[in-house]
Amino acid sequence: MYKNLIVGSDSVVNLENGNEVHYINFDNAATTPPFKAVINSMVDFAPYYSSVHRGSGYKSILSSQVYDKARDEILDFVNGNKDYHTVIFLKNTTDCINKLSYRLQNTLKDKIVLTTYMEHHSNMLPWRNKYNVDYVDVDSSGRLIIDDLEEKLKNYHGNVGLVCVTAASNVTGFINPIHQIANLAHNYGARILVDGAQGIAHMPIDMKDIDTSEHIDFLAFSAHKMYAPFGIGALVAPKDIFTEGAPEYVGGGAIEFVSIDDVIWANPPEKEEAGTPNLMGVVALTESIKMLKSIGMKRIDAYEKELISYAIKSLINIPNLFIYDDFDVDKKVSILSFNMNGLTHYQLAEILGKEGGIAIRNGCFCAQPYVQKLLNINESDIKKYRNCPKTMQPGMVRISLGLYNDYNEIDLLVYLLNKISNNIPYYQNKYRNLPLD
Repeated sequence: MYKNLIVGSDSVVNLENGNEVHYINFDNAATTPPFKAVINSMVDFAPYYSSVHRGSGYKSILSSQVYDKARDEILDFVNGNKDYHTVIFLKNTTDCINKLSYRLQNTLKDKIVLTTYMEHHSNMLPWRNKYNVDYVDVDSSGRLIIDDLEEKLKNYHGNVGLVCVTAASNVTGFINPIHQIANLAHNYGARILVDGAQGIAHMPIDMKDIDTSEHIDFLAFSAHKMYAPFGIGALVAPKDIFTEGAPEYVGGGAIEFVSIDDVIWANPPEKEEAGTPNLMGVVALTESIKMLKSIGMKRIDAYEKELISYAIKSLINIPNLFIYDDFDVDKKVSILSFNMNGLTHYQLAEILGKEGGIAIRNGCFCAQPYVQKLLNINESDIKKYRNCPKTMQPGMVRISLGLYNDYNEIDLLVYLLNKISNNIPYYQNKYRNLPLD
């Protein structure tokens, strides 16, 4: 629908047989290609690029203004509160969540952190080595069990300090009811962190008024999943969380005063952004937000739901294909994971790439506990796979659509999957260099 807005959307690649085809990118959940406007904004700003918060020259002052103004752009995009929230620029969502996990250690001392089985490793692992962690379960389809969340909040008798949940799964695309979860968390004295990485470019995310019980306390997301892939992420958080204490990562720009014996830290957010900041990444992120707003997040959401609905209706009729989904399109973003009987996920991914020029992702998508649940892998088998090479481990094939994908691309995927399904022994033999089990 919006191909003309995207860099590389008309790329041509060579197949294994030497034929040239238009490249089909169905791996947007990993990284999106950039908007042309994002690249242009960086080129246009490059002549004025200079140090941030470090110089008195015109270019440095301008660079500092652009960098600082970007925080307001982000707060406006997610309906944050400029008086209450701060925006900390880091490398990506993983960096943001790790930052928060360190800075909450005093606040969450002796408290329970609840995360879920459907989380990306980045919203699971940072909490494990610092806190007592428990996991909210998912049902057989992979949907979060809200009743299990409430039961755990209740059973811990107000001792849960934080609930960590993804806005949308990077495996199934399932959308979590973040405001309902926020309301539950706040009712039991906990705060909520939303990992917005898989939702931020696909649907509106509203942090809501801080006076309501449905408001989001912490939000993290990455530019490289919203058409500005240049190593920048944003953590939106209450300012008071970062007022006291020392940052875990220190250096230039994070201080007001240093002597051999003493240090006075800067106020947040500068306190949490040691080192020379990624100004060009911020320029890119800001422009991507402007583009998304100009298109309209509700329009993007509606179009992508039409796309994924079309894909599901076509894919469910393919023999030997098993889709891990409950097909409730209204409650998911444009992600779909599946396997084909007779082929490993590695084989199927290689076939789609080499014989169709279709870029997808296979494996566990940095969400192994969730995939293990969806595949019904028992504990003894999980231990067995622990020391296996990745090519021997179970997984899935994932397609993830963006605003620039179209129906013709889906038709080509369906055509090739039908072709593969109708001649599995041929493809098993051709791609036998990859392990079958």
